[in-house]
Amino acid sequence: MKDLSQFFTHLDAFAHKEIFDGIEFVWDPIRRLHEIMERVLDKTTPAAKWVASLAGISSQELATSDPRKRVRGIVVKEWMEIRSPVYFEMLGIYIGKGTVLEPTAIVKGPAVIGEECEIRQGAYIRGNAIVGNHCVVGHATEIKNSILMDHTEAGHFNYIGDSILGSHVNLGAGTKLANLQFRSNQEKEENFIRPICIPINGKEVDTGMEKLGAVLGDYVEMGCNSATCPGALVGSNNWIYPNMTLPKGFYAPGAFISPQGGKPRIQIK
Repeated sequence: MKDLSQFFTHLDAFAHKEIFDGIEFVWDPIRRLHEIMERVLDKTTPAAKWVASLAGISSQELATSDPRKRVRGIVVKEWMEIRSPVYFEMLGIYIGKGTVLEPTAIVKGPAVIGEECEIRQGAYIRGNAIVGNHCVVGHATEIKNSILMDHTEAGHFNYIGDSILGSHVNLGAGTKLANLQFRSNQEKEENFIRPICIPINGKEVDTGMEKLGAVLGDYVEMGCNSATCPGALVGSNNWIYPNMTLPKGFYAPGAFISPQGGKPRIQIK
């Protein structure tokens, strides 16, 4: 599952397309995103203004559930537009020119946010995130360990965990890309998470990943209140109907996917 043409028709226009070089599976960039972030920041930040702080933005240490771990990030205090690219050196956060930040948005590093984006009120970018150009991260939308390519919108009440979204993707209000499978009581007590296996061409492919959300190809439309199960691979130009829960597996490009009898009904466009 490394035929990227089934997912990304605009990959050459993506500023960080090299993250897909040499992959075996389309989800591989998520597996090593922390390592990738270092290289992307090294490439992106030299042209930016390096800052320790910025008016209208509070740079601070953020509490976590584990008192031994401290995370640094920014909290947006005022409505502002980034007029030229900036890099918060101590935080590992890059923001491109023309991007608008709205009050109460939170960004943890490392993160790379492209040009002409909207990071709206209540948005929460939790780190290890690449956001392309002309994207929307909207109200009460959370992104963690994920990649968004250009012109992609997650405007309202979305969760994007351990996922890759191509260009011109739209998540309807309330769309969730789940990244963690159900666990038994024993697995929870032992703090054990089984690797996610994906059925592809009649075989189970072990991803080796405890958490994996979805891969959504270019022009995918997710209807309001839809959801994907961990390990959903959605080819380009698919439309998923509102209130649909999409099981894990591969969905070939160019179809309408609607619920029928508790299973996906796939109609070729």
